[in-house]
Amino acid sequence: MLKITKFGGSSVANAEQFKKVKAIVQSDPARRYVVVSAPGKRNSSDNKITDLLYLLDAHRQYHVDASNVTKIIRKRFLDIKTELGLKQPIEKELDEFFAKVPRMSQAEIVSRGEYFCAKLMAEYLGFPFVDAKDTIRFHSDKTIDWEATTSRIQAKTTQYENFVFPGFYGTTANNQVQVFSRGGGDITGSILARCTNADVYENWTDVSGFLMADPKIVKNPEAITHITYSELRELSYMGASVLHEEAIFPVKEANIPIHILNTNRPQDTGTIIQEQSKHKNPYAITGIAGKPGFASIYVYKKHMSNEVGYIRKALSVVEDYNISVEHIPSSIDSFSIVVAEQDIRDCEYELLAKMKKELKPDELKITHDLALISTVGRNMMDKPGTSGKLFAALGENNINIVMIAQGSDEINITVGVKVDDFKKTIRVIYDTFVKKENK
Repeated sequence: MLKITKFGGSSVANAEQFKKVKAIVQSDPARRYVVVSAPGKRNSSDNKITDLLYLLDAHRQYHVDASNVTKIIRKRFLDIKTELGLKQPIEKELDEFFAKVPRMSQAEIVSRGEYFCAKLMAEYLGFPFVDAKDTIRFHSDKTIDWEATTSRIQAKTTQYENFVFPGFYGTTANNQVQVFSRGGGDITGSILARCTNADVYENWTDVSGFLMADPKIVKNPEAITHITYSELRELSYMGASVLHEEAIFPVKEANIPIHILNTNRPQDTGTIIQEQSKHKNPYAITGIAGKPGFASIYVYKKHMSNEVGYIRKALSVVEDYNISVEHIPSSIDSFSIVVAEQDIRDCEYELLAKMKKELKPDELKITHDLALISTVGRNMMDKPGTSGKLFAALGENNINIVMIAQGSDEINITVGVKVDDFKKTIRVIYDTFVKKENK
């Protein structure tokens, strides 16, 4: 058994969290390769180290004195070192780093949070330190060079039985530091899992996996113990975020499960993400997620179905304004284009005027203040009447459905409602498919 074990920023925020990490790693010999993020917030008023490093880079760019920022960063790492009684000569490396900042790229600056954290964690666990700079390789288009990366990582696993590895960065073909998007330490763990053909990729954070609904909306929602990658993608897109969504792809094809676990509550079951699983979900749905902030552009044209390329013309206009389309529900003579409000805020009237000119519709209108709610579950396709049950429940609770969209894979039903009904809609769906089925 081989487990790649990744700890997020909250899991390495201070010396106390380091102690929890050590207890977790030592409790299972399969946890041989450890990936760490930069130290996160210790409390709600604190700063993440990565945020401070981006601030340091801003000072560099604008030639502003950064001594206060460097002082805070330095103290965070030295506090961990001192409290754990470590001998790592990190003071010298920090001073050398701060001296080089004016000549460094942004990517290299912001990657140092993971680098220094991994150095300290390696000594604390008694594991070798392996630098992502020497192993993870990017192509010029910023995609992973899998052949080079796999070769280098496998060489390190042959050389070392255990090691600590910094997340978030690698290097380009010309040996320049390249970082992932924020939260990219999750991707690093996924890459290691794929390259080592691990049995499990454990992702330790400050929550015990995914819940079936937002606990700020639904009181004490059920935990999701198992979820497929496809279901997770649907829920994550609508705001159910625990894991960086790009972390899914490196392990999906190999069907390596991702196990989301809580560093502060290691006894909790957590959530296992795996496309092929023998686990049977007791409910018709896996989870509900949604978010407000959408608008719907309604287009009506008599005999639209006889006019070839009509919808394409509309989408071309939207594309001209660099607007991403969320959904396109349609009928014989009409369709709607659902977009994010923020994308049309500065061009709404111009956009509608161009659509009117290009499409010559019989009716063109826009509806604001919409929320989209996705009900997701692979079991839905095997349970006839699921859609009817959902729509009936919303109707019984006087919730007007503005838009309906269902994915072709039948694992997702998305409804659009007015923002005022957003939270109520989620509660009604949850009560219908979870609370009532529990009785």
